[in-house]
Amino acid sequence: MAEAQDAQVSHEQDEDIKARKEREKNELYALDISGAEWHSAPGTEDHKERVEIAYLPAGAVAMRSSMDPETVLRYTEAEWTAFVLGARDGEFDLEDAAGPDAG
Repeated sequence: MAEAQDAQVSHEQDEDIKARKEREKNELYALDISGAEWHSAPGTEDHKERVEIAYLPAGAVAMRSSMDPETVLRYTEAEWTAFVLGARDGEFDLEDAAGPDAG
């Protein structure tokens, strides 16, 4: 019986977390970012195609392509941190994604 109660509590906590994340995302996309200051990586400012980011309240970040500035992705602080740490760890390196038989 205790296991069933633990499972129920865990399920309720999971649902609370999902609801909080959904609320955070909705609030993030409701922000007016028309006056946001966009930044490019140093040395890429003169490139026609580059990634640009803008820092938003509460540690959130918006990201867009200079080729399509109307399409903006928004990330909570936790999502952005996970992305940055993954990139630093090589999680998105193309060599690893291609596999040993590629090329």
